[in-house]
Amino acid sequence: MNRKLIRTTLADVKARREQNQQRDRANGNAGQSGMGQPQQQPRPGGPPPSSIQVRKRQPPPTETHAEIYYYKKQIDAHTPMILVLEDGEEIEGTIEWYDRGALKINRRSAPNLLVLKRHIKYIYKAEERVTPMTRIDDSLPQTAES
Repeated sequence: MNRKLIRTTLADVKARREQNQQRDRANGNAGQSGMGQPQQQPRPGGPPPSSIQVRKRQPPPTETHAEIYYYKKQIDAHTPMILVLEDGEEIEGTIEWYDRGALKINRRSAPNLLVLKRHIKYIYKAEERVTPMTRIDDSLPQTAES
């Protein structure tokens, strides 16, 4: 007995799928595909479904390089800076170099210093230093009426 092997071609499979989809649309079953599995309907306002797996959102970087950029800019410009330490002491000078944990400060009238960053409260430019305000009453000329 001879058995005949019947193989369908890819074109036959695609034609059958299209016929099933057209029949389902005509019957009002737009949510069903020809393979018997429901298709995923896109959520309103959401992205359309895709076969590509969505990656999880990556956490923000721990280093933004803003600090490095700021130090580099001040070093290149030789900007006079004021470092306020945690105990309130102020150090004035220019930043010569920096690394992850320290700054080297050049001072004109005193020895250069290596200051650990963990002891710095904040840093600002010397030109932004605010002088203490004098009382308005003391700066006005005295008149005979007062």
